Amino acid sequence: MTDPTVATTSDPAAGPAAGPAVGTRVVHRRYVPYSHAHYAGNLVDGAYSLGLFGDVATEMCIVTDGDEGLFASYSDVQFVAPVRAGDVLEVTAELVRAGTRSRVMDFTVHVVARGAATDDAPGAAALLDPPVLATSATGTVVVPPRSARV
Repeated sequence: MTDPTVATTSDPAAGPAAGPAVGTRVVHRRYVPYSHAHYAGNLVDGAYSLGLFGDVATEMCIVTDGDEGLFASYSDVQFVAPVRAGDVLEVTAELVRAGTRSRVMDFTVHVVARGAATDDAPGAAALLDPPVLATSATGTVVVPPRSARV
């Protein structure tokens, strides 16, 4: 059974030997627990989004290259809207350029649902339509030479 929080829109049957396909996307969904709130208003620090980018980048490298890869750099990070404890996030990586060993990806975090608790409904939450872009980035990961991969 496939984990419903992870979606990959590449052709896994092609396998790593087919090489990385520009346009391949990996999508994760994640609930933000209250234990990650660090600031007033249940705000979560920006590093939380960057950690999620690492997760989707790792899956991207596994899908495209059969290796976890290593994050090398970010060329741009934009914190556009807050992420709060109780949010449900959709985190996306899209492969935009593939070199011999480098993989450049565009990343986004969208808030797709947000807690709307009140005293009368402490567990209330609402879907956001449209989802809110919270963080975007462009980053580069590197993978080992093809000859060194399993």
